[in-house]
Amino acid sequence: MAVKVLVVDDSGFFRRRVSEILSADSNIQVVGTATNGKEAIDQALALKPDVITMDYEMPMMDGITAVRHIMQRCPTPVLMFSSLTHEGARVTLDALDAGAVDFLPKNFEDISRNPEKVKQLLCEKILSISRSNRRVSAYSAPAPMAAPVPTPAPSSISSHGSSSAPARPAPAPIPPRSHAATPSSPAPKRKAYKLVAIGTSTGGPVALQRVLTQLPGNFPAPIVLIQHMPAAFTKAFAERLDKLCRISVKEAEDGDILRPGLALLAPGGKQMMIDGRGAVKILPGDERLNYKPCVDITFGSAAKSYGDKVLAVVLTGMGADGREGARLLKQGGSAIWAQDEASCVIYGMPMAIVKAELADAVYSLDDIGRHLVEACL
Repeated sequence: MAVKVLVVDDSGFFRRRVSEILSADSNIQVVGTATNGKEAIDQALALKPDVITMDYEMPMMDGITAVRHIMQRCPTPVLMFSSLTHEGARVTLDALDAGAVDFLPKNFEDISRNPEKVKQLLCEKILSISRSNRRVSAYSAPAPMAAPVPTPAPSSISSHGSSSAPARPAPAPIPPRSHAATPSSPAPKRKAYKLVAIGTSTGGPVALQRVLTQLPGNFPAPIVLIQHMPAAFTKAFAERLDKLCRISVKEAEDGDILRPGLALLAPGGKQMMIDGRGAVKILPGDERLNYKPCVDITFGSAAKSYGDKVLAVVLTGMGADGREGARLLKQGGSAIWAQDEASCVIYGMPMAIVKAELADAVYSLDDIGRHLVEACL
C-alpha cells in the first residue's frame, strides 16, 4: 500500500514540485496539500496521512506550532524543510523538539538543477520515516523528565559555574510504542572508562538532549558525539546542548583535547578522529562516504586509541552506521550499548548493533543517561 503524504508549504511552486517528485514514486501517494499550519492541522485530521512534509515560515500559523498541535491531536511523522543557515538550524531543532521526526534542506536550486538526486533523497526519507515510531494510538502531553542527577559541590562543577537546573524546559519525550517490547538489560558495572562515544542519526537531536541532560557537571569521562547533520547545523546544535546541559558541549575543532565533563560534537560535513593523546582530529568529509560525520570512523579511531576503555552508545537512526566501528571496539574489549526498539524513532542503527550481536546492553532512552552515570561515576 502506498505511503500517503500531506504536503504543507505556503509556496505554490514548492508544493507543486514536492508533490510532483513524490507522485512519481509508485510507493507514495500525495493525498493533499496545505498552505499554512492551520490548514495542515485540519487536513491531517481529515486525511490521516502517513507522513507530513512541513515548511516552517507560513502565514496564520507557523510550522512548529502546527507540529505541536498535530502531535497532540493526531500524531504523524513530520519531515521539516529547513534553510541551511544558523537561524534555519535553530528553527529546525525547535521543530524536532516539537515532535518532527527528521528534516531536509530546502534548496530551490537543487530541486531545479539535480531533480534525480533530490527525488531519490526525498522519497527515501518519506518511506523511511513512514515506518517510524512517531505515530502512536494515543499521545498525551509531554511528561516531565526524570529527576536530574544531583550536582556535586561547586568545587567540582563544570565550566558553566552553576549547580542550578537548566533554565530552558526539557525537550518533549519520544512517545514509546511499548516499553515491554524489549527486555531490560541489567544495570551496568562500573569501570574507569577513558571515553564515552555516542553515535546517532534520525531522532538523534532529541535523544541526545534526553541523555546528556541527565549527566552531572562532574561526569568523569570525556564524551564524543556523532550526529548525522549538515555542516550549518552542528554549531547551533552544540550551542543548544551546552545551554541545556550541566556538562559542557561544543562543536569539535581540530586540536581539541578530550577532558572530563566536556562533550565534543563532530562537525557536519567532516570526519572526527581521536588519537592516543586524547587530541581530536577533524578531517575533510570524503565524498566516497555516505555519512559526514560517520560514526564508524570515530568509533574506529577510538578503538585504536583506547582499547578496552571505551563505552560506545548507538542511538536511534536509519541505516547501520556505527556497526563496523562497534565491531572494532568490541574486539578490543570495549563496551557497546544500544537503544531499545520501543524508544527509537527509527530502529535502524541500534538494530544493526543488536543483530550483529555486538550489544552488551540494550536500554530504553530514558534509562541511558542514568546508566552512564552508574557506569562511570
